[in-house]
Amino acid sequence: MKPILIGTRGSALAMAQANWVKGEIQRRWPDRNVSLEVIKTSGDRFSEASLQAIGGKGVFTKEIDEALLRRDIHLAVHSMKDLPTELAAGLTIFAVPEREDPRDALVAGGGARLRDLPAGARIATGSLRRKAQILHYRSDLAVRPMRGNIDTRLKKLDGGEADALVMAVAGLKRIGREERITEILAADICVSAAAQGAIAIEGFDDDTLRDELEFLDDTPTNLEVQAERGFLRRLGGGCHVPVGARAQVFGELMEMVGIVIDPDGAKLCRGQLAGLAENAEDLGKELADKLLSQGAREILARFLPE
Repeated sequence: MKPILIGTRGSALAMAQANWVKGEIQRRWPDRNVSLEVIKTSGDRFSEASLQAIGGKGVFTKEIDEALLRRDIHLAVHSMKDLPTELAAGLTIFAVPEREDPRDALVAGGGARLRDLPAGARIATGSLRRKAQILHYRSDLAVRPMRGNIDTRLKKLDGGEADALVMAVAGLKRIGREERITEILAADICVSAAAQGAIAIEGFDDDTLRDELEFLDDTPTNLEVQAERGFLRRLGGGCHVPVGARAQVFGELMEMVGIVIDPDGAKLCRGQLAGLAENAEDLGKELADKLLSQGAREILARFLPE
């Protein structure tokens, strides 16, 4: 069997995800040679700049996908929420493993819940979506930008640069920092990003690895991600606009909630739909159309090209 070289970012979270994929492949084929290639992305090189300032879409995936297109690597392992809704020509998603908890969490220095933080408390996040929803829930909080990997942000919190962080539950769990969570935020406070908590295993359309790695795909997760990315694709946005989506599969049925929110939290468009899980992407598009008719188009206009 041919060796497999997996491209990944070098953060603790990215390495945890790539090593999990490597481990699953080697469990399936113990004698197979599987190795990792760390690739630095634009998002890693400009870690203090806002995601919007350095290009938004693809800042954590572009260089890895370029290595894939050059055939320098055989597979790419991404956080699915970082992956643009339109893939480069010739590339496809081989598998979407079972997702980790997709919700957002509050990590507060004193262990407080969001509702109990004092007015003016400094909440740090690098996400416009999180910032907007927190301000919608509590406009008296001071939401400030903060980027960096998970450990860097936790150190900044512990150093007094913020009173609390809002972070992905999945990331904290995957690198063993789950004990730092003080509250998991309910969807009526903070709807997660499209495909949050899911991993994408990406490769070439024509590669036989696609069939070999099918065992890693989790059908409910794949359907949920199709709906959430379909929602995002219809809105014309990437992962760095104030949009949230969460689909859940229950047997043959799927339920979905989506939001588009003004960056200052003042205006929120929210909708829900249910339908057959097999129609996942269409359900996501239908929900997007519903929100566009409610005024989401005006909120998104400032983030989209002319």
